Amino acid sequence: MKLNDQVALITGAGSGIGEAIAIGFAKTGAKVVCADKNLTGAEKTANTILKNNGNAIAIKADVSNPVDCKSQVEATVENFGTIDILVNNAGVGFHRLFIDTTLEDWNRVIGINLTGSFLTAQAATKEMIKNHSGKIINIGSVSGQRGGTGRAAYGASKAGLMQLTRVMSVELAPLGIAVNAIAPGPIQTPLTNHGPEQKKAYLDRIPARTYGDTDAITAAAIFLASKEAQFIHGTTLNVDGGFNAAGLMFSTDEMLSYESGPADSWSKPS
Repeated sequence: MKLNDQVALITGAGSGIGEAIAIGFAKTGAKVVCADKNLTGAEKTANTILKNNGNAIAIKADVSNPVDCKSQVEATVENFGTIDILVNNAGVGFHRLFIDTTLEDWNRVIGINLTGSFLTAQAATKEMIKNHSGKIINIGSVSGQRGGTGRAAYGASKAGLMQLTRVMSVELAPLGIAVNAIAPGPIQTPLTNHGPEQKKAYLDRIPARTYGDTDAITAAAIFLASKEAQFIHGTTLNVDGGFNAAGLMFSTDEMLSYESGPADSWSKPS
């Protein structure tokens, strides 16, 4: 899959998943705009791309600011003439019990994760319509699909973003624009700060029994941005090791310990 000469704006490209997607897109031939409120981080990502003979620029943009949501799209068009791909990756994580979440907490998380993506996508769409083509990829989360302790604001923001993806796809597909989302599960990045108990809680619920890495998210984003995915609209691609699919999980030994019922037919792998 190649993104030769496609112009891609990646928000939150200064670190973590956004950095990995920006570098991955450049490796497949895309011209990349690395946007982040941390300009130093965005420049680091862009310089990595340039050192590997890619094409990239860095810009400062804070998606909590409506002006920046629009201006980062304008900067993309000014520098590269158009915008073909938008990856709405910029966001903020947040853990706080529902009963303790303040209105300030709520507005901040919703404003960045949902409203910022909405406004950036709206600005990008107005440019993409001119070419009757484009790809928009919203980075959601399994926290927007399943209830999780301390995830009232964050989970609501990501659930809203994935529903926005569906609505956008219905309206924009006739205009040649494909809108999809990726829902990462636990992904190991330099910013991942899970303690032993939190890590065990995740691993006990992930069929793959491991955290993912940024390469997995990058591969999914490249696919959704490619021509191979041209007939995919309005879907959320889970990249989560099976986390969202899982219900109760038992080891083979635990299943074999049952004295009756369907477990009787189980046998240990040879």
